[in-house]
Amino acid sequence: MEDSKYQIYEICESARSELEALEQELEQVLQETIRTIDKVDKLEQEYRLARIRLTEVSRDFVRYKEEDIKSAYEKATQIQLDLMVYREKENYLKSRRDDLQKRVRNVEKSVERAEMIASQMNVVLEYLTGDLNQVTRIMESAKTRQLLGLKIILAQEEERKRIAREIHDGPAQSLANIVLRTEIAERMLIKGQFELVQNELVDLKGQVRSGLEEIRKIIFNLRPMALDDLGLIPTLRKFTQDFEEKARVHTKFELSGKEIRLPSAMEAAIYRMVQEAFSNVLKHAGASHVSLEISFHPQIITLTIQDNGVGFRVESINQPPKRNAHFGLIGMRERVELIEGRIDIDSNPGQGTKIVIDIPTTSEHRKEIETNESDHV
Repeated sequence: MEDSKYQIYEICESARSELEALEQELEQVLQETIRTIDKVDKLEQEYRLARIRLTEVSRDFVRYKEEDIKSAYEKATQIQLDLMVYREKENYLKSRRDDLQKRVRNVEKSVERAEMIASQMNVVLEYLTGDLNQVTRIMESAKTRQLLGLKIILAQEEERKRIAREIHDGPAQSLANIVLRTEIAERMLIKGQFELVQNELVDLKGQVRSGLEEIRKIIFNLRPMALDDLGLIPTLRKFTQDFEEKARVHTKFELSGKEIRLPSAMEAAIYRMVQEAFSNVLKHAGASHVSLEISFHPQIITLTIQDNGVGFRVESINQPPKRNAHFGLIGMRERVELIEGRIDIDSNPGQGTKIVIDIPTTSEHRKEIETNESDHV
């Protein structure tokens, strides 16, 4: 595991180096594209003047000799050839620019995946190298709350790093590229190349939409605004509808019992658990149907998530996961433990998966969670 961890670090560093090289090459290509566009504009103007000159000397045989006509023709032909060469170069540079931008995005995703795998392997190594008996004694001691608090702080810092990386690698890069492309369009607009400007604006519109979608995704991943405005149940109902539309998986949502509002921290934890469960269904289950049932009882809330996917052996969760298959379930268990709940997983290969989560909602427990939430704020 240690060797694999360092190999992943090497892969990540290699990908970062490749990303840096690609970004430098992209910058060079963009600058060369600007220079080539300027050269094409200049040659087009020269070619128009050369044609006018050729027409002039060809018509007036009295003033101009055969040598003058030949010279004007050769000059116009040479400029035309140069113009064809530079137009071809312009098309090549634009194609190269689009290809480099695509490669940059792919390498950015590779770096992100490598960092995620490295982080997950660190978590596994902590469990494998730690003294489990000592961990159990510590968790049963009076330091339990302090350790959980530190764990929450570390998780918050990791989330901040992830958000900063997403903004830097996503919207920030897109905006920088949009600024540069806008300058190119502005140059072409001044020179009256309206067709080329239109093509650039179409590309820019696509980039702006993509950047806006990335920003909306980042905002939604931070915290769904509907959770505070409407509450847990409407937010989950909307989430299942969106999941069905995007994932093309038939989704069913059921509610029983009298709905009650919960502390903000608990509603957020429940939403994240459902989000993680549905993400697992999409990534690993290969299911065509998934259902979410929420039951409100006097002192407990029961969440039941069930799918008809490929299933797995439940005992494999406690073993080192293959290809990160069970990190999502491990994360769900940790979230359930933080709010003193209980999770039961029932699954077999070929028989789908059923997850039942019981969360206590007694007044004393809610008061305790609200106190902890105020302390964190």
